[in-house]
Amino acid sequence: MHLRDVISFGIRASFGYPARTLLMLLAMAISVGSVVILSSLGEGARQYVLGQFSSLGTNLIIILPGRSETVGGPPPLLGVTPRDLTLEDALALTRSSAIRHVAPIVVGAAPVSAGVRERETSVLGSTPALFPIRQLEMARGRFLPEGDPSRAAAVCVLGYEIKTELFGTSPAVGETVRIGDRRFRVIGVLADKGESVGMDMGDIVIVPVAAAQALFNTSSLFRIMVEASGRDAIERAKTTIAAIIRERHDGEDDITIITQDAILATFDKIFVALTLTVAGIAAISLAVAGILIMNVMLIAVSQRRSEVGLLKAIGAPGGRIMALFLAESAILSLIGAAQGLILAAAGTWLIGRIFPDFPLSMPLWALAAAVGVALTTGLVFGVLPARRAARLDPVQSLSRR
Repeated sequence: MHLRDVISFGIRASFGYPARTLLMLLAMAISVGSVVILSSLGEGARQYVLGQFSSLGTNLIIILPGRSETVGGPPPLLGVTPRDLTLEDALALTRSSAIRHVAPIVVGAAPVSAGVRERETSVLGSTPALFPIRQLEMARGRFLPEGDPSRAAAVCVLGYEIKTELFGTSPAVGETVRIGDRRFRVIGVLADKGESVGMDMGDIVIVPVAAAQALFNTSSLFRIMVEASGRDAIERAKTTIAAIIRERHDGEDDITIITQDAILATFDKIFVALTLTVAGIAAISLAVAGILIMNVMLIAVSQRRSEVGLLKAIGAPGGRIMALFLAESAILSLIGAAQGLILAAAGTWLIGRIFPDFPLSMPLWALAAAVGVALTTGLVFGVLPARRAARLDPVQSLSRR
C-alpha cells in the first residue's frame, strides 16, 4: 500500500461517519482559532505599546528628579527629599555635543476659557525644543517662539480638540484665552495626532516653561526630555547628563535617567512573555481536542473491527494498520487546523472592526505553531487507538467478537 493509498483511505474513513468527524473538526478548529486569536491579541498589545513609545520621538532620554535605587541597611529616620530639577539644570545640558535638543517640562491642570466657554485641561510648559523632540505637527500657526526660556511670554499653542471646544469652527490663531488667572494669545494649533503614552496631545495647552512656572507657582520641573544627537551617542549623552547634574547638585547623584530603548526593551519582554502565556493557556484546548480525537478514534476502532479484520486477513501487517489510523487522525487534525485558521482570521477581522486603532495581526509564528501543535496532538492522541487496532485478532474481528 503506497502513501497515496494510505491518505486516500484515511480521507474516506474520516468522512464515513459525518457526525463523528464534525465533532472532531469543530473541537480542533475552536482550539486552533483560540490559540491564534489570543496570540494575535498579545502581539497586538505589544505593537501598540511599542508604537506609543516610538511616537514620543527618537533617541529619547528622560530625566526624572530623585534616584531610583535599592540600598542596604536600616531605613532612615528622616525622609530625604531629592533636589528639584530646575530650568537652569536643563539649560546646562545644552552645552554637550552628544545632545541635540533639551526640553524642560512643567505639567499642571488649569481652567482654560475663551468667551463664555471654559473647561479644565492639562497645561504643559516647555520650550521650542519640544516640537522636534515629540515630532509634533502644526495645523495652524506656529509653535512656541525662540527666545530666552526664563522669559514668561504670554503666548500658547492649543491642542486640536481644545481648540474645537473653545472656538468651534472659528479660527483661534490671534485670539486670546484665559488660563487660570492669566491671559495668553493663541499663536498656533497642533495637528490631530491622538494619544501618546496616555497623554492626549489634542486635549492640551502648551505655554512657555517660565509662564507655566509662574502659572503654577513653582520653580521645579516635572522632568527634562533630551534628544541625543544620534543612536550611537545615547550612552555618551547619559554619561554627560549624569556628570553635569552631579556637578550642579553638589556631587549628588539624585536623578534617574531613562532611555527610550530601555523602556521599549522592557515592555517588549513583558508582552512577549504575556503573549506566550496566553498562547500556552489557549494551547490547553488543543490537548482537550486531542483527547476528544482519542476517544472518538477508540470508538471508531470498535465500529470498524470487521474492516480491520479484513485488512489483516489479506496480509496487512500491524504497522500498516497503525499507519492507516494515524493518517486518519493527522488528516482530521490538519483539516480542523485549516478551519481554525479561517475562524481566527474572521475573529481577527471582527476585533479589528470593533477596535480600529488597535494594531491587530496574526503573527506567522503563531500560525505555524498552532498548526504544528494541532498535528502533533492528533498524532500523539491517535497512537493508542491505532495500536489497539493493530493488535486486533483478524478472526475475532471478522466474526465481530
